[in-house]
Amino acid sequence: MKGKEHWTRKGDVKLFLWQKPAAAKPRGTIFFVHGSSMSGRPTFDLEVPGRPHSSAMEWFAERGYDTWTMDNEGYGASDKSRPINFDISNGADDLEAGSSYILRETGAKKLLLYGISSGALKAALFAQRHPERVARLALDAMVWTGEGSPTLEQRRKRLAEFQSKTRRPIDRAFVRSIFERDHPGCADSATIEAFATAILAYDDSVPTGTYVDMCSKLPLVDPAKIRVPTLVMRGEHDGIASIEDLLKFFALLPHADKQFAVMEGISHASFQQKNYMSVYHILHSFFTLPDPVYRA
Repeated sequence: MKGKEHWTRKGDVKLFLWQKPAAAKPRGTIFFVHGSSMSGRPTFDLEVPGRPHSSAMEWFAERGYDTWTMDNEGYGASDKSRPINFDISNGADDLEAGSSYILRETGAKKLLLYGISSGALKAALFAQRHPERVARLALDAMVWTGEGSPTLEQRRKRLAEFQSKTRRPIDRAFVRSIFERDHPGCADSATIEAFATAILAYDDSVPTGTYVDMCSKLPLVDPAKIRVPTLVMRGEHDGIASIEDLLKFFALLPHADKQFAVMEGISHASFQQKNYMSVYHILHSFFTLPDPVYRA
């Protein structure tokens, strides 16, 4: 399935978007938001030989969805020229520009929004700012306050280093470490290597801003202000957040249409795990939930 490049602007900043459309009239428009250490296409449109439906964008497009992702400023094909660390609030600004373009281009009224890791924080902050643009919100590998997070506990040991520069280098060993830090074995080596190859084709360094935010500025979103249907997705072995932290976040979401899913055998990068089809199923089920006949 062929994808299509799009470009939009956030002021003077040029932002790259990638689309894989449905074959017929779409049943919805999905906007996928990437995390801290990789751009959009490697995360959501990854091809791995012998791994069917490896591209989440293609899988959802085959089921009738118009699928989009973007490279946040500082990542992939998007502008990297400004001397800033491209933090989570800046990423939510990117989503404002990207969503405006998608809604204008497609004629959709609202978006189905999915974010993973720091992308979940960007998506949540964007939904908090612009609930009128979001039909449904899915937050995967989310962290709220950071309390009880072994991953952030380790990352904070390098906080001064991250604060001292705007970018950090990444390489193949780093990408492998994403899958080794929580529960080795949740992803197969062929997928990890294909993911690393795809990431490094676009970036050899990534911004520090999301790491600084997640280590020193949490919480960045207020669940009480997220007034859209919301799904919180938590990998069984994900060390980015404790389940207690996420359940407290979930309890404060005001919309009656909300779900909390624990994904068996999943660590952090859920679409690249061995159990990725379970992740697709959970997300697809949430996105296809019929509107209620009755509301109190």
